[in-house]
Amino acid sequence: MNRSLASGIASVVSSKIVVLVLTVLSTPLLYRFLGASGYGDYAFLMSVFAIYMIFVSSGITDGVRKFLAEDRNAANWSEHVVGFYFRLAVALAVVGAIGLFLAAQFGVVGLAFGDEFAIYFYALALLVVTAQFRDYARKTLMGFGLERYSEPLKILDKVGFVVVAIPLVYFGVGVMGALAGHLVASILVAAVGLLIIHRRVSLSCVLDAPQKRFPRKRMLTFNSMSIVLVFLLMSLYHIDIVMLQQFRESAEVGNYRAALQIAEFLWFVPLALQTVFVHSTSELWSQNRHREITDLASRTTRFTFLLTAVMAVGLAALADVAVPLYFGAEATPAVDPLLLLLPGALGFALARPILAVSQGEGTLRYPIAATGSAATINVVLNAALIPSYGMHGAAVATSVGYGTMFVFHCWSARQVGFDPLADARLGRGALATVLAAAPIFALGTSITNPWLALIVVPPVGLVIFLVFALLVGALDPAEPFEILSAFPDPIGSRADSIQQRLEERSDGTSLSPLQNLLFVTGLSLLASGIALGLLDPGMGGALP
Repeated sequence: MNRSLASGIASVVSSKIVVLVLTVLSTPLLYRFLGASGYGDYAFLMSVFAIYMIFVSSGITDGVRKFLAEDRNAANWSEHVVGFYFRLAVALAVVGAIGLFLAAQFGVVGLAFGDEFAIYFYALALLVVTAQFRDYARKTLMGFGLERYSEPLKILDKVGFVVVAIPLVYFGVGVMGALAGHLVASILVAAVGLLIIHRRVSLSCVLDAPQKRFPRKRMLTFNSMSIVLVFLLMSLYHIDIVMLQQFRESAEVGNYRAALQIAEFLWFVPLALQTVFVHSTSELWSQNRHREITDLASRTTRFTFLLTAVMAVGLAALADVAVPLYFGAEATPAVDPLLLLLPGALGFALARPILAVSQGEGTLRYPIAATGSAATINVVLNAALIPSYGMHGAAVATSVGYGTMFVFHCWSARQVGFDPLADARLGRGALATVLAAAPIFALGTSITNPWLALIVVPPVGLVIFLVFALLVGALDPAEPFEILSAFPDPIGSRADSIQQRLEERSDGTSLSPLQNLLFVTGLSLLASGIALGLLDPGMGGALP
């Protein structure tokens, strides 16, 4: 893997791990302090805001990231790109904020969602402006390849939100306290981010008009296509919550959002890859390095499947234990929707890096067609199932919509010009998942203490899965160390030396597929028997 690309991924993954930890710690507090109903209202507002911001910022953030990353010989190219998108960001932020303010002022919000929501939309109008420049600053830094700055800003955003929102919600400010947290955090990130950009490119460039040859039309076309793509993508995230709010009480919306929150934990690595791949693969596309793109995409698909599959199996095995402990007993109804969401969440995780590589090529009609097909299925199924089945219907509809994203984007990738399945080994990965699932579920069932189950099952389950993945050929012995070699020393250097030794010792010999299948099936049954207490690990016989 290219060292600069690997370091970019490592920076993004590291920040996402920190943000994930903060999210894991803060989300149950928000749920408990707001209650299921208040948390449902908050989730609904954030979904509406996310859909609204698509039209305000998505074309800007994707555009500045892509075009800054391109190799251009034009004079002052970076300055002109930064200035062009800054001016556009100001104009759209002002229009977007005025739109929400007028909607709340003249009763549009009350008519659509209820009068109690109007007060929140005044806060959202302010958040439009601050969030616009927060996202502009971060994505501009990423376009420069400065993930070492952009990713800590994401951590600052989360820390600022937690520090402000949690105390306000605890002391009874409610949903407005959570919105205040977002406002303060986005102001901090925007200010720091713009200051860092100014050190790289003077922000006085916003006053300079670029030359006539500057590709304004191409940029605006990319913006409009990007807006369509992001709208379709974000509808998969949020349309279920918006529709569920119209048919069910806020408490059910809150519990469904809790299930989604846990399912979305599967995406932190795929999202990191997607974040880096858009601008990193733009350079590969501009140099017509198609073979490298296919190799990168297919290996990423394989690693994403293996990592996400074992996480999904672990979550499913511990769902009855984890959800009540994490959110509280009030969230127990979220267990069933979570189980229904996990298969689709796995498919969506696979689709995200593929989509990012397609975006890097710049021709968005095929990704839009693929995402639009999945989004249409999602909307139709949600409309059909939510009125009768509530959050369970929303979970089934959303899971199907998520899952079809992978299928459609594999087709889209081939149309764009790369094959994400060339070295994906999905059959072997699926076999490893099925074989490992039995002992993992058996282990989870055999441990009655919930805290002990949460401590023991994840690491032991990971080891079990890795053994099966290596045995069936879903993972080569040297590959885990190849990934670790991209990390800073001492991890990187030690992993690199281990990888080289493994590659030197490999003589190409292996068991036949039938021998492997028989061996790993027997190993799976043996591990399940031991976990359930049916077999004695020391004697190998049945216990009396």
